[in-house]
Amino acid sequence: MCLGIPGQIVEISDAEKRLAIVDVTGVKREVNVACIQREGEPLDEMIGVWTLVHVGFAMSRIDEEEAAKTLEVLQMLGEAQEELAAMKAGDASVAAE
Repeated sequence: MCLGIPGQIVEISDAEKRLAIVDVTGVKREVNVACIQREGEPLDEMIGVWTLVHVGFAMSRIDEEEAAKTLEVLQMLGEAQEELAAMKAGDASVAAE
């Protein structure tokens, strides 16, 4: 499965290599922004832009509302995964009896 995590560009770390620092829920990562840079757009103008990040690349631009909704869904999925793991652990203990 391919999953993009919302993050906000907070700094340009290497303009020549088109690298930027993206804040993903408080965790900062360096990503390549070449895929989302518009023709002729200075990299400094990308600070504040929300993007979906996947394996070190900014894959698409999104707005702040979409970023918030996506983060909410990802949190719900994480909680669902924890619940499923707990259920599976419960099934294993029932089978052992």
